[in-house]
Amino acid sequence: MANIKSQKKRALTNAKANLKNTSERSRLKTAIKKVNAAVAAADKDAAVKAFNEANALLDKAATSHLKHKNYVARQKARLAKAVSTLG
Repeated sequence: MANIKSQKKRALTNAKANLKNTSERSRLKTAIKKVNAAVAAADKDAAVKAFNEANALLDKAATSHLKHKNYVARQKARLAKAVSTLG
């Protein structure tokens, strides 16, 4: 543990940020899984709805530097391709 006051504060800030980032990454993974599950079940309405939510979360993750922009672009393309196969 740090002895310097500013480093103690920084450790608390880092812990809070870690909790927030972990939560956001988990939400993102869950959203992607929901899209894939809806596609597997061939439920177009649910897939489109889940896809829109996942897109919003992916964009937010890229904006906040939680995920790299190329990762976000790749995931969005994969999900869009999967949803479009439902016709």
